[in-house]
Amino acid sequence: MNFKTRQKSYKCHKTLTNPIEDRVVFENTHEPIISQQDFDVVQEIRKNRRRKQKTNEINPFSGIVYCADCGKLMYICRHSKEGKSTEHFKCGSYSYDSKVCSAHYIRTVVLEQVVLAEMNSILDTVTKNEEEFVKTTIDSRNAEYLSEVKNAKKLLTKSEKRIAELDRLFTRLYEDNVSGKISDSRFEVMSKNYENEQEQLRIKVAELTKFIEDKEQKCSDIHDFIELVKKIKHIDELTPKSLREMIEKIIVHEPDKSSGHRTQEIEIIFRFNVVKSRIVLDGRDFDRRKKAA
Repeated sequence: MNFKTRQKSYKCHKTLTNPIEDRVVFENTHEPIISQQDFDVVQEIRKNRRRKQKTNEINPFSGIVYCADCGKLMYICRHSKEGKSTEHFKCGSYSYDSKVCSAHYIRTVVLEQVVLAEMNSILDTVTKNEEEFVKTTIDSRNAEYLSEVKNAKKLLTKSEKRIAELDRLFTRLYEDNVSGKISDSRFEVMSKNYENEQEQLRIKVAELTKFIEDKEQKCSDIHDFIELVKKIKHIDELTPKSLREMIEKIIVHEPDKSSGHRTQEIEIIFRFNVVKSRIVLDGRDFDRRKKAA
């Protein structure tokens, strides 16, 4: 960052601090010590760092598990006497007020087992058939975003044409005012209306442009994800670093017991939002007593 400070004049040597908006950031001027991706992962870990449990451990899922219904982070809970088998996550809203949401209870050992298996499944799929993965993912992206981008581009073109048309109308309005065809008061009202409309359209154009750029960026994200997968290859144990390298967030749905036994859906959203996995957990596959036997 530069221009943090300034001097009032060459006669006055007192240093003044510039406001943030007047400072300038020059990016990518030096060879980075670490990659941008590694930097982002570390920042995520620092941002979501939680206090250690009584067992002197930090749960790797802290800060990335969310409730599907209220969108709040889920909190980790552990009974120190019973050990890790009882460690679980529950909805943050429910923790403060049980009337706001439900617990969305899920045990950590279940989450670890399912997420680790899904991560390695994705890694294995990409490693064995990278070309097919890219094609499938792009096809899926296109199906999801094509209509949105098409509509956005159409609206962008329409807005840009209207901005140009308003410029021509304003010029004609000015000429009519100068020639006396319209009064000064009428000119002031109409020109103000044109200017307000143009300002709103410019804001819309900026938003649409960013929207289209974000959507089209997704194709390059797929290749970034593949490079990440090539670097990792396989994961034996979940750590805060390995989770945040591959996963953006995990969304836990409320358990369903309508079938007579407990089922629960979780969504795993992978890095760059490239892949989304939906998994329905069957409580009979994760029976606590069965695991202990």
